[in-house]
Amino acid sequence: MRIQVLYFAVFRERLGRDDETLELGDGARVRDALAALAAKHEPIATLRTKFRVAVNQDFTDEERELHDGDELALIPPVAGGSGDRHVVLTGEPLSLDRCVAAVGGAGMGGIVTFTGMVRRHSRGITVERLEYEAYGSMAIREMTRLCEEIETEIAGVRIAVEHRTGTLEVGDLAVVIAAAAPHRAEAFTACRAMIDRLKDRVPIWKKEFGDDGSTWVGLGP
Repeated sequence: MRIQVLYFAVFRERLGRDDETLELGDGARVRDALAALAAKHEPIATLRTKFRVAVNQDFTDEERELHDGDELALIPPVAGGSGDRHVVLTGEPLSLDRCVAAVGGAGMGGIVTFTGMVRRHSRGITVERLEYEAYGSMAIREMTRLCEEIETEIAGVRIAVEHRTGTLEVGDLAVVIAAAAPHRAEAFTACRAMIDRLKDRVPIWKKEFGDDGSTWVGLGP
């Protein structure tokens, strides 16, 4: 069988390609595909314990059985609209006002927002710019899932989020979030949960350019 392998961020950079077709025997599992890729590409072998895997845009473990035509994505450590929910991934400037408007309403007693922007100094270096890369369709899907997940956990909450891609200069907005709820405590909790989970689970990567060179944040040079 044949599967399509997708590469992002550090993998795309080190392998010099966005994707490739991999041939495997019938009944092969994710672990078999990873072993084949590691044998073929030294960077994958080197980073073997530092990435997650998605099959057909769902995170999975190595025991999942693969089928002909599956899409396998290697997801390095991570540093999006959709229906009636305000989830935006864009290369254009972000708007906190859009997020606030998307979650506001007569039943909401408080709206808490988070704005993440590019800062001049990070980890002891002077930052010149950042470059954000995303697995677009999966990033939107995961951000939408996070909104649904948190709204289910915290009754009455509504969340909106926008995230940038591409090159950002110091002071540019990278992510904006608005969380509304009937009471302020729930709005604060939901907003913090959204940014914490987004940075852990959504396939968006950040490359930092500074006075000591460049680094994929979360992985290293």
